[in-house]
Amino acid sequence: MAVRTQVYEGMLWQHLIAEKKLKSGDRLPPVLTLVLYNGEHRWHAPTDTVPLIALPAESPLWPWQPRARCHLLDMGAVPEKELAIRDSLAALLFRLEHPHEPEELAGLIDDVVAWFRRHPGYDELKKLFTELVRQAIEGYEASVIVPGDMMEMRSMLANLGETWKKRWKAEGVAEGRVEGEARGEAKALIRLVEKRFGPLPADLQARVLAADAVSVETWLDRLMEASSLDVLFSATN
Repeated sequence: MAVRTQVYEGMLWQHLIAEKKLKSGDRLPPVLTLVLYNGEHRWHAPTDTVPLIALPAESPLWPWQPRARCHLLDMGAVPEKELAIRDSLAALLFRLEHPHEPEELAGLIDDVVAWFRRHPGYDELKKLFTELVRQAIEGYEASVIVPGDMMEMRSMLANLGETWKKRWKAEGVAEGRVEGEARGEAKALIRLVEKRFGPLPADLQARVLAADAVSVETWLDRLMEASSLDVLFSATN
């Protein structure tokens, strides 16, 4: 990545020169290269070309070696709670990259709208963030037509949340009827939970399969809002 950023910086300057953006006597503009990383694992690669060059530290050739450095923003290295209290576009961008429930995403849209209201004059960036919000919504429901205004998107999320909740519950009930009574609904619940949170631990699977119909129904109702398995399977009333 350090080598790639060096290429990008050179291409940027070449573009400015080719487009005659610089007047006679002008210097090239300074560049700060940011790398936004949202991979599952933390970043460990060099952000500077110096350690990549096969040259002894004492070599007199160092002054003539090309060098590029980038500033890394590793999204996964910053806890979600810390991002929520930071008033910056970078924090908002990182939060949009994380998966959210409809209610949480609606609140995040409020934060994005509020930032642009406090910082007028960033129309191009606002267009970019509107597109990012649209993509976040389509990650839940690719078939819907997302409006172009962020506040309209927020209103649509409330309706989608109710629709998804009803759909998930209906799927669980329908599959349960095929499987038969409480055990069928329990198996359907396990499949729906695994679609959302990944493979269910064996002890939780056993708990669901042994649960009564009331408990299974409660878990199905909670499935949309629950942010984790612990929340979903907390003690029922």
